[in-house]
Amino acid sequence: MVKSRKIVGVVGLTWLLLGCTSLQAQSSIKPFSLPSTNGDTIRVNLDGSQELTVLYFTGLECPLAKLYAPRMVALASNYEAQSVRFLGINSNQQDSMAELAAFAEEYKMTFPVGKDFNNVIADELAVKRTPEVLVVDKEFRIRYRGRVDDQYMPGLSRQKASREDLKIAIDELLSGQQVATPSTQPEGCLIGRVKDPTLDASITFTNQISRILQKNCIECHREGELGPFAMEDYEEVVGWADMIVETIDNGRMPPWHADPAHGNFLNQRVMPKKEKDLVRTWVANGAPFGDASELPPKQEFVAGWKLPRSPDAVVPMSDRPITIPGDGTVEYQYFVVDPKFKTDKWVSAAEVVPGNRSIVHHSIVFIRPPDGSAIKGINWLAAYVPGQKNLEYLPTRARHIPAGSKLVFQQHYTPDGSPQSDLTKVGLVFADEKEVTEELLTLIAIDQGFELKPHLPNQEVTASIRNFPDGAKLLSVSPHMHYRGKSFAAEINGYDTNSTLVKVPDYDFNWQHTYQLDTPIPLDSVKTISSEFIFDNSSDNPANPKPGDLVTWGDQTWEEMAVAFFDITVSRVRSEEKSKSVELSRLQDSASLQKQVDPIRQSKIEQFVNDFFKRFDSNQDDLIQRSEIPMVMRLKYSDYDFDGVPGLSRTEVTEQASQSFK
Repeated sequence: MVKSRKIVGVVGLTWLLLGCTSLQAQSSIKPFSLPSTNGDTIRVNLDGSQELTVLYFTGLECPLAKLYAPRMVALASNYEAQSVRFLGINSNQQDSMAELAAFAEEYKMTFPVGKDFNNVIADELAVKRTPEVLVVDKEFRIRYRGRVDDQYMPGLSRQKASREDLKIAIDELLSGQQVATPSTQPEGCLIGRVKDPTLDASITFTNQISRILQKNCIECHREGELGPFAMEDYEEVVGWADMIVETIDNGRMPPWHADPAHGNFLNQRVMPKKEKDLVRTWVANGAPFGDASELPPKQEFVAGWKLPRSPDAVVPMSDRPITIPGDGTVEYQYFVVDPKFKTDKWVSAAEVVPGNRSIVHHSIVFIRPPDGSAIKGINWLAAYVPGQKNLEYLPTRARHIPAGSKLVFQQHYTPDGSPQSDLTKVGLVFADEKEVTEELLTLIAIDQGFELKPHLPNQEVTASIRNFPDGAKLLSVSPHMHYRGKSFAAEINGYDTNSTLVKVPDYDFNWQHTYQLDTPIPLDSVKTISSEFIFDNSSDNPANPKPGDLVTWGDQTWEEMAVAFFDITVSRVRSEEKSKSVELSRLQDSASLQKQVDPIRQSKIEQFVNDFFKRFDSNQDDLIQRSEIPMVMRLKYSDYDFDGVPGLSRTEVTEQASQSFK
């Protein structure tokens, strides 16, 4: 749904501000009034009725403003009895009064919220971003300005704030002290200020800019997609114009992190310098609209999916949505689903679609074949990951789901400020088995035994893959680390020469790209593919949750991972011949073992497995996740989980028990 807009003048905004409107920070404020979301008028006067007034500038679609909204509500409640007044102000031209009222209701704001039409108040007080707060005393002197705390930054999230700047400032003032830190740098989105477009400009939204956005941005920045705001309509884009330039200039958009000196990739996101210059000039000229007849046709997207056609099967992660709290830490959630496939399926395209993109950081769907099946790679099926495109492969390539398999959804949720629900699903497009000549598999390079020492930058962890299937070809590389991840590199190690596959000098946890090679690389003459992960556990890393911690492998973002996924193809003929050979060997080994079974030993193994699942399988889904076992046992988790699919199956636990009861 496109946000409705109307042009609003100064009528309805009563203001007593005098002087300039430049963005030079003031030391005090003058009385002013604003129209409120409930139809009243908010008046800020020198009547001495409040010890302190907190002016809280917010936006409706800015991710940080949404994260801090519940925190501001809590602070207002905590200080209500101490004569501290909170006032919400919205100065964005793209946010209507009706939308602001809905925002205040959604986040249960108990304090007044007003609309600053034409950003008059924001200009007078030199406020630049949302969220940004000012604390004013009863003489209307500004005693603090800046951020709420240091927990959130664009693209970064600490486990908790290390300094609660706003709370500290209020407490100091209420106790009669000076504010020790009266100013901090706010983080968040630039306020969408009203602009004065240049007349007869040669660069306009309708001509050049709308086409640049279609080419580079609208894939994500449209209703229901990953981007926090849509960029299809001028009324919305003009409010974000300054923010668009900022993210282009600092390299955050379009998101792409591979070093151009190494590798060529089919799915790279790169905006040419000429297009960047056009956007900068357009904004500098006041973001003029142009001639409506020059607008390009709207892009058409498949409703609900990015698949080549409607899916043949849609499998939800559960039979009902789950609820995620508005804040705090949510452990990885796992859902095991039986798609009830009675015959083998070949999947030529798959897409994971979150039910609620605002809280789903990533979702990975694995194939768990029936117990005893041959293991191929890590049984990866599909994933939804920040910034990752669905890769397009040839129709002759497909992933194999054996009959009777189950699907395992791994869900990582990040609360966004208010309780939310989610029901993620995966859509599958089936190939005609007769047309599939290559099987798609995913291999993994992983190190789960590393330790990152406190306060040290540039700590190296390595992992490699060897022993590739005959005739395999490499298609893509996907590195994965958390907030301490600094850089990544992958290298092909041949018998005669080595070559760099990809280098990611500035790894960004929020954009976990798959780097799809423009030409598949045959692996028959390759000894290993090596991966180098560099971590920064120092205080110089602004994303580092705790520089003083010794960090090991773990699911949560304040822990770390060192893993890289490699998509390969193998000839179906060779793959099936090898599977039959493995299955024949397994059956022969099984038959041989049957003759040597010790009934007492077998009974001990079965008792151990049953007791293990009774003790640790808390949700009784017949899979034991890392979070379900005691901390002391988690270091050995990877020894049990030999198939790479999240969760310990009875087969895996039985295998380990067999090694113990000899």
